[in-house]
Amino acid sequence: MTLPISDPTAWATAMNNLGMAPMGIAGQPILPDLPPPATRERPPGCKTVFVGGLPENGTEQIIVEMFEQCGEIIAIRKSKKNFCHIRFAEEYMVDKALYLSGYRIRLGSSTDKKDTGRLHVDFAQARDDLYEWECKQRMLAREERHRRRMEEERLRPPSPPPVVHYSDHECSIVAEKLKDDSKFSEAVQTLLTWIERGEVNRRSANNFYSMIQSANSHVRRLVNEKAAHEKDMEEAKEKFKQALSGILVQFEQIVAVYHSASKQKAWDHFTKAQRKNISVWCKQAEEIRNIHNDELMGIRREEEMEMSDDEIEETTETKETEESALVSQAEALKEENDSLRWQLDAYRNEVELLKQEQGKALREDDPNKEQQLKLLQQALQGMQQHLLKVQDEYKRKEAELEKIKNDKLQVEKMLENLKEKESCASRLCSSSQDSDYPLEKTLNSSPIKSEREALLVGIISTFLHVHPFGASIEYICSYLHRLDNKICTSDVECLMSRLQHTFKQEMTGVGASLEKRWKFCGFEGLKLT
Repeated sequence: MTLPISDPTAWATAMNNLGMAPMGIAGQPILPDLPPPATRERPPGCKTVFVGGLPENGTEQIIVEMFEQCGEIIAIRKSKKNFCHIRFAEEYMVDKALYLSGYRIRLGSSTDKKDTGRLHVDFAQARDDLYEWECKQRMLAREERHRRRMEEERLRPPSPPPVVHYSDHECSIVAEKLKDDSKFSEAVQTLLTWIERGEVNRRSANNFYSMIQSANSHVRRLVNEKAAHEKDMEEAKEKFKQALSGILVQFEQIVAVYHSASKQKAWDHFTKAQRKNISVWCKQAEEIRNIHNDELMGIRREEEMEMSDDEIEETTETKETEESALVSQAEALKEENDSLRWQLDAYRNEVELLKQEQGKALREDDPNKEQQLKLLQQALQGMQQHLLKVQDEYKRKEAELEKIKNDKLQVEKMLENLKEKESCASRLCSSSQDSDYPLEKTLNSSPIKSEREALLVGIISTFLHVHPFGASIEYICSYLHRLDNKICTSDVECLMSRLQHTFKQEMTGVGASLEKRWKFCGFEGLKLT
């Protein structure tokens, strides 16, 4: 480090007032703006300097008078061998003191020797300076560690609150929270922690079972919530599809406007710039319409992939609407092809007119004949290029029309396949009704009137099969109520009484414990047959 000297002249004047003259090694004066002479390596936290070359009759007062201009002096240790150590209050004061190195001090007679009193100022290594520097570094390290710790605590996610240990009081609180939807997650986490800790024992098993049962009661609520969210999602999809269909209809109308404006009866009245703008607008509108149409078709394909076999009959109506949309799109493409054909004829006429004008220009003796000829050739080339573009567009439209026709044929084939499947299913049903198997005859002649009754018969048969000693009608209906709340006990009893070869009723018990029980006897009927 070097200390900048704001006014070298004032510095030299101050030194001269002290009787100090800057002299070089050869007795030449040293300029104040020159860098200080070479010194030893600076110790860390150095506040002490070594001053050598003091005059023999120099006192401590003179030393203070010379170096107090550099800063506050804390201590001076003077030796009898014409050197001393000066300790300053701050480190930057040492840099100022180094600038005094090389000055001469003359005290008393001027007949002293030439090199007498030439100062040498250098860094000094003091234990006090090193101790203060180490203390300061430790303090800075502590501050840095504290700052890092605070930053880590700020960025660290909050830790979950501790879970209390199991007790009867806490168990009652958690059981109440399990019944509250807003506090259910917190209570379940507490219950999970208790189970993992091993709090379950014989004394607390019943309490834990009741809490687990309360947690299980929320399964139906979660299933209902999921069904509600799925319904909302389906409604949102339907709204999006309807909105997209409306947008497509408007795009079709806009494109129809462009196509009607492109017809020859209106096209010839527009200027070239207006025709160009209309063509660009029409192309942009068609691209956006095709993008939206692809999105709508993608949504419909996804719905078709998710559809089950039972929903095939419902898709026939959507297929018909899709077929009508394809037909309308095919008609629109036909109109576009007609307009392109008319536009092509108009461009051909313009090319013929340009060729005629070119021939006239060649026959006439006009001084600007060459320039006109070049302009006509350029116009002819532009018209030919545009004509090629129109032809390519016409071919592309024809390819699209052919593709739409193929899609229409595929849709018709799918409808025919669906009709064939329906007819096959109806034939199978009729053939099954007309079969000669005795078991099916008995089923056809059985008093089962609907598919719902047949389903009830199957469920009741399965239930009674696992109860070989029979079950009362109330027990059977309580089991059926879990599946359907609308089942009536009298209807079930009437159905079972009609099926005498499948179910039979017996009386069990004596006296007051007499009870009617239904048993499954279908296998006995099979053995008899």
